[in-house]
Amino acid sequence: MLVEMTFLGTGTSQGVPVITCKCAVCTSINPKDKRLRTSVLMCTDSQTVAIDSGPDFRQQMLEAQVDHLDALVLTHEHKDHIAGLDDIRAFNFASGLEMPVYSTARVQEALRREFHYVFASKTYPGIPRVALHEINDQPFFIGGDKWTPLPVKHHDLPVLGFRLGGIAYITDANYLEAQTWDRIQGVDVLVLNALRKEAHLSHFTLNEALDIAEKVGARETYLTHLSHQLGPHDVVQSQLPKGVFLAYDGLVVTSQTKES
Repeated sequence: MLVEMTFLGTGTSQGVPVITCKCAVCTSINPKDKRLRTSVLMCTDSQTVAIDSGPDFRQQMLEAQVDHLDALVLTHEHKDHIAGLDDIRAFNFASGLEMPVYSTARVQEALRREFHYVFASKTYPGIPRVALHEINDQPFFIGGDKWTPLPVKHHDLPVLGFRLGGIAYITDANYLEAQTWDRIQGVDVLVLNALRKEAHLSHFTLNEALDIAEKVGARETYLTHLSHQLGPHDVVQSQLPKGVFLAYDGLVVTSQTKES
């Protein structure tokens, strides 16, 4: 199975640069230090699916030149992962179809609350049209593609990562559930959040992410959901072990596996 993953955004809930911050990262002219809110695009031979629709979703779709989207998959309900849901209207207009949105029941509850006008009994013309699909910790299919949830904890909040083919994508986590360890064994490409070097309540640190990467032993590991506190991209990258990379906005990674 061939999977192409595009990093649409690799920053934290505030993005990078952070408003009002004058640190070396936020004032950097290196494009790799400019980070939109975390999201990826997953493409196979048959499907194009976005994971999360944060506040930068419109900009991300334009920059990646996405003119067709088969579905949206949500990891959890925090605003930096769902706030851009309204912008799926463009895909509604282009296709004439509702947008399938895959998420847990708890996330669906948040969507109904945050985007109440979408689900009202009397709706306004031109609102986003979505078809909610409830998922849990069991594998599900989008088209013919098998998606395997990867349960993690974001402090006390349950969050889902996902494995598609040889790529495992995990963001907003500081703990991997036992079944997730099992499900990422033998993965070709691993994506993990690594917020900063200092300890954090709800995110892996750089060293914690590196420890997991070493245990999993993927061919390549990419770190995402990076804050300005981590340091300049090129400096941090020069300190990473072989096979581990800082992701950056616009980066495209491919994985070819025998898994169907």
